[in-house]
Amino acid sequence: MALIYLGLGSNLGKKEELLEQALVEIEKQIGPIVARSAFVVTEPWGFLSSHFFLNACAVAETSLKPLDCLTVLHGIEKASGRKRSCSEGYEDRVLDLDILFYDDLVLKTAHLTIPHPLLHKRLFVLKPLAEIAPNLMHPILGKTIISLLKTLS
Repeated sequence: MALIYLGLGSNLGKKEELLEQALVEIEKQIGPIVARSAFVVTEPWGFLSSHFFLNACAVAETSLKPLDCLTVLHGIEKASGRKRSCSEGYEDRVLDLDILFYDDLVLKTAHLTIPHPLLHKRLFVLKPLAEIAPNLMHPILGKTIISLLKTLS
């Protein structure tokens, strides 16, 4: 079994309900959640919007491969009503589920990069992740999540 670290976010609709339902589906389809952070309210990152985000992180045990997990996560997003646009850049979304880490795997494919390439620049990821995995080591940067958070803060 591998540990998969996930980022969750929503800035449209009933955000808390959407994140709770996503966690239920993650547990059903990917594996048992072994840790989850509190929800944090954050400002949009990378685009302008009047809709604040609700973000969280979770860790699940899984026997699925990373690309299979990504397919499942995209299915959960779609079932929640998310429609991915073809446009470049960020936009408001009902649900966003990202793979942050998969054990200590380093992977780069056309569809998936692990660790998530921007997580060390995102307070809305580092803050909830530090709550549940402060000593998790970034396999490329060689720093813990808590030290990345302190650097960004």
